[in-house]
Amino acid sequence: MSARRPAPLAQVSDFDIRLLKLFRSVAECGGFSAAESVLGIGRSAISQQMSDLEQRLGLRLCQRGRAGFALTEEGREVYQSTQQLLAALESFRTEVNGLHQHLRGELNIGLTDNLVTVPHMRITNALALLKERGPEVRIHIRMTPPSEVEQGVLDGRLHVGVVPQAGALSGLDYQTLYDERSLLYCAVGHPLFYVDDLQLEDERLNAQDAIAPTFRLPPEIQSLYQQLNCTASASDREGMAFLILTGRYIGYLPDHYAAAWVQQGRLRALKPGTRFHDLSLAAVTRKGRRPHLVLESFLEALAVNG
Repeated sequence: MSARRPAPLAQVSDFDIRLLKLFRSVAECGGFSAAESVLGIGRSAISQQMSDLEQRLGLRLCQRGRAGFALTEEGREVYQSTQQLLAALESFRTEVNGLHQHLRGELNIGLTDNLVTVPHMRITNALALLKERGPEVRIHIRMTPPSEVEQGVLDGRLHVGVVPQAGALSGLDYQTLYDERSLLYCAVGHPLFYVDDLQLEDERLNAQDAIAPTFRLPPEIQSLYQQLNCTASASDREGMAFLILTGRYIGYLPDHYAAAWVQQGRLRALKPGTRFHDLSLAAVTRKGRRPHLVLESFLEALAVNG
């Protein structure tokens, strides 16, 4: 009756890998005694673990005794396979770690309109730094009203958005980027365009046709619009600019956005010393989001440009 062959190895566990690393050291050192200082354990422990490995594999890996240490034929083959396995593991570790250095993938970012003229240029600089860190990263920008940006981040269509901060929505995190100042403007052709601010009474100003935004704003800013005679509305600042430039309406615009028209003599600010408001712009991300290296790198770049 022939001897029963041991069952083949079902799987390679973490314990097996530790034993194989020990076996490699023993084989390369040429024996148990020589491997003691390399492994930092005693000869008896090495012997026990080698026995455990041989039992796990069902193979005799080495000869040890008075004749000295020598790998068996099977031991030499296992040693070659061990080298290949451990090299593959090291290659895997290196490639995975490399993902942290070589960014790949895409960034879907939602922006409210007219942020490109902000002097701080934090978003522009952060996008430039992201592209420098990850040349293969694909950036997709969607320009939509603030409420749609926040909804896009909530439902996962957008990785990050930049919106006016008007109170936090549940499920979103907000990182304040900077404040922008908005002034009350009218355009050339409007009855108030050439009226001196000192001669402009609040009652007359508040009676003019004005534009109300339909996006969310903090209560203290909403109260400013309640003082005006809002007979038109717009979902974004560009829509408000269109109406103001007709010369028939007054409305608030960010000063950085209106600056070019002011220089051209097409817009003027009305009583800028008292008719203004400051609004915080914030980067918004979803709470509990999955790790996303491209997004984290972009948020880090935003912080660097703070």
